[in-house]
Amino acid sequence: MIHLHQPQVGQEELGAVAEVFDSKWLGHGPRTQAFEAAFAAHLDVDPAHVIFLNSGTAGLFLAVESLDLEEGDEVVLPSLSFVAAANAITACGGRPVFCDVDPRTLNPTTEHIEHAVTERTKAVLILHYGGHPGDIVRIAELCQRRGLTLIEDAACSVASTVEGKAVGTYGDFALWSFDAMKVMVCGDGGMLYARDADAAARARRLAYHGLTQPTGFGHAQVSSRWWELDIPEVGRRVIGNDLTAAIATVQLRRLPELVARRREITQLYDRELAGIPDLLTPPPLPDGHTSTYYFYWVQMPPGVRDDVANDLRAAGIYTTFRYAPLHKVPTYGAPDDLTLPGSDHAADRTLCLPLHPGLDDEDVHTVATALHKAIEARRTDAVPGSVG
Repeated sequence: MIHLHQPQVGQEELGAVAEVFDSKWLGHGPRTQAFEAAFAAHLDVDPAHVIFLNSGTAGLFLAVESLDLEEGDEVVLPSLSFVAAANAITACGGRPVFCDVDPRTLNPTTEHIEHAVTERTKAVLILHYGGHPGDIVRIAELCQRRGLTLIEDAACSVASTVEGKAVGTYGDFALWSFDAMKVMVCGDGGMLYARDADAAARARRLAYHGLTQPTGFGHAQVSSRWWELDIPEVGRRVIGNDLTAAIATVQLRRLPELVARRREITQLYDRELAGIPDLLTPPPLPDGHTSTYYFYWVQMPPGVRDDVANDLRAAGIYTTFRYAPLHKVPTYGAPDDLTLPGSDHAADRTLCLPLHPGLDDEDVHTVATALHKAIEARRTDAVPGSVG
């Protein structure tokens, strides 16, 4: 089976884990701090403003908790987002308000977001689809102008930039994911960035039970009663550890080569799939934008997409669509009459193809050939022009 994602780990990561074993310190410790410093340097921010966590989802929850939402408060987000974003808003007492996206980039524009903003809007939470930065510069300007907190879900965008500035540093908060399906992996893990120093300190406290200071061995060196508790507000335990930090540190060093291979595969798909009737490949990046190339998505007529996906699976090629429109999930309470034509258009036509550095050129050729064959087999049934 040619998989959609596949982690790229080897002897260097294994050696880093062995060093942690040898140290006898597996929990949150010096390697966690070193990874935070290295990732902060990657973003060009102060290390005090980044917190290594056990998942990107934990970062989403901490960011939304920072909003101190009250009943009726709204957070605008694109409908084509990962479910954790809407879960965080709902669990923290807010109301997710879904905006539309461009049907080709699958990213929201400033106009989409502005159309969804009301007097109850407290924040905007955007996803950079497939690692493409999208309209982040103008969205950040809109949020600043309207006094709205901006949260960037940069889980797909660990190496994406606009004019050299890292995606994730445009907003007030950002998060990244390092789970087993991401570009950088460490099994499970995530990073949270908070622009404001007080917000970063609060998030760090909430990530470890709400404690203002640790109560273990390390604090015994600076306090005679290190076991005493000070918990101004209740938190939970979602911190990262030295085992996963050690793996992530190696992956961060390897990030340029991992992204470079993803770019090569993307370019190879572009060449292999060019000119196929009833098939659209991802639009080109705007000048000044760089991508992490997390997804490679194609679009085809809606009556064809599902059958093509099943044909590919039967041929040993796993594809999928990310992310299913959240405004159609009853749990989140979107109005029944809400229409988001760009989201619906994309959701009916889009398929994500395998993309990871473990693919060789022949694998890419195999996927492209099978895709072409599956589309051609059904092309006569497609409605002319329905893909665009």
